[in-house]
Amino acid sequence: MSQKTQSKTDGVQTEPDWLYGQAVSIEDQERRRRENRVQRLLNEDDEDDVLGQAYDARLLARLIYYMRPYRTRLIVAVALMIVTALLSISGPWIIGRAVDDGIRAGNARSLREWSLLFLLVAVGEWIFNRSRIAIMAYVGTKIVADMRSTLFQHLHRLPLSFHVNYSVGRLMSRLISDVGVLQDFVTWSITGLARSVFILTGIVAVMLWMNWRLALVAFAVLPLMLLLTNYWRKRVRKAYRATRQRLSLINGYLNESISGIRVTKSFTRERENALYFRDLNYAYFDANVDAARLAAIFFPGVDFMGALATALVVGVGGWLVLGDALTAGALLAFILYVERFFDPIRELAQRYNTFQATMAASERIFALIDTEPDLTDKPDAIPLPPVQGYVDFEHVSFAYKAGEPVLQDINLHARPGERIALVGETGAGKSTMIRLLARFFDVTEGCICIDGHDLRDVTMASLRSQLGIVLQDTFLFGGTLRDNIRYGRLDASDEEVVAAAKAVGADAFISRLPDGYETEVGENGVNLSVGQGQLISFARALLADPRILILDEATSSIDTATEKIIQQALDRLMAGRTSFVIAHRLSTIVNADKIVVMDHGRIVEVGSHEELLARRERYYGLYTMQWQGDERVRG
Repeated sequence: MSQKTQSKTDGVQTEPDWLYGQAVSIEDQERRRRENRVQRLLNEDDEDDVLGQAYDARLLARLIYYMRPYRTRLIVAVALMIVTALLSISGPWIIGRAVDDGIRAGNARSLREWSLLFLLVAVGEWIFNRSRIAIMAYVGTKIVADMRSTLFQHLHRLPLSFHVNYSVGRLMSRLISDVGVLQDFVTWSITGLARSVFILTGIVAVMLWMNWRLALVAFAVLPLMLLLTNYWRKRVRKAYRATRQRLSLINGYLNESISGIRVTKSFTRERENALYFRDLNYAYFDANVDAARLAAIFFPGVDFMGALATALVVGVGGWLVLGDALTAGALLAFILYVERFFDPIRELAQRYNTFQATMAASERIFALIDTEPDLTDKPDAIPLPPVQGYVDFEHVSFAYKAGEPVLQDINLHARPGERIALVGETGAGKSTMIRLLARFFDVTEGCICIDGHDLRDVTMASLRSQLGIVLQDTFLFGGTLRDNIRYGRLDASDEEVVAAAKAVGADAFISRLPDGYETEVGENGVNLSVGQGQLISFARALLADPRILILDEATSSIDTATEKIIQQALDRLMAGRTSFVIAHRLSTIVNADKIVVMDHGRIVEVGSHEELLARRERYYGLYTMQWQGDERVRG
């Protein structure tokens, strides 16, 4: 038989046996291929996919700490839970009494009284249950708001090094998904689980009190129930974990695809992206099907156990009724108790995965909260006095990783009002010097002083409040142009905002917009050109009126015409301020007081533009090479 021979199995096309050692359907092959791709993705970083322990007392205790401010409401909710559980348990007993004292005895008055009592119990249960849910919804939502605020503030306390190494997607998962899991737990599971356990215990006690022999008959199915529950518990952990993993991949890819839609369209990758998403989507579908199969085994199985227990109670109880050993009302109450007996079991089973997810989410959230910033103010740190502008790098060395130096023995001194330009090839250490000056990192060796104050001896807030930083990649916040400029100084008046925009040449294009300064910039300035966004960042920096100004390749994204417009504005911006400028376009820094040439983390030349050209060394080579390149472009 040819290897290409294919068979039909249940109407599904299959590949030959030699491919996997047995006939495998095309559908199964596709599923294996999707699963292999998903597993490769999950193996890259599986921290977010850990389901967690079923119970962790330490984490639960920390969760309870966040509930302490609302303990009065929690006590009321627990009291309401107890009342509703007692009312729920009393329902079947009341029905049994109505049958025995009313129907069998032919006593219409007694029947009316028991019926009215049952109605009052049902109404009371509804009112108290509604109040309990409302209280827990408030507490759960408030706890989530408190925790999100704590996380948000903590993330802003963590240093830049943390945010560089921790992806935005994972942080968003902590703030939204994980905290949302805790809200479900607090709102529904805490009193819900307690209520289920309380009702289950109460039903068992009442059944044993009413007729322990018949109760044992009903409990005869429990060994089968335990086997079914154990089977489900072991497998549902893996199944729900798989669905969570794949949903995480889908969310991540959706975020990436939408953010990079311009690149996708530029390279016509729509079809490939759709096929890739289809794999992730169907992998999620497969995982949900597996979880649904388990649910289709367990929950109907619980219903069958309930029916089996009911049949046993009806059979044995009916025999007892015929022998006058049991009343018809008591038998009816028993039957109702048997049906209610399995309701809390279903509830506990459904909450099992929620509880596991809560433990996993709690562990990730508290791990983030417990992350201490490795860059903090000293206990005796003082506010930095108003800066004059003296900046000194004294024998500064720095390494992001031990044994891999980025800066080596840097000595540089700037006087108030001086313009210091940092030039060199990519990776020379220019941006690192700027980060150290803003104290996003601490020096490994040596020190950096401003007006004679070691940066490590002053508070970071007082330092950065006197720095103005304009980066190459401008970030604009959602809101209006006025709001984005005012971000440099929140108490600035509208007139000061306009004055800052005029000073850097931004007012010219803003005034031409239909809504002027009230124009919405869109997500990260999507409604503006790159050059316009850069002008807004210049206005923002000018409004802040910093004493030390840092421009990190701030003109690299601006065209030549726009550069000419803002050059004068930059001169006004830097006037009277100590300025550090990083620029690949050397034509923008020819008027700097000092040009610092860097190479592999060392300063190799320092001087003015004319002095460095006269030396005909490293700067001369960089400048002439760039000038010749510009000439070729213009030619």
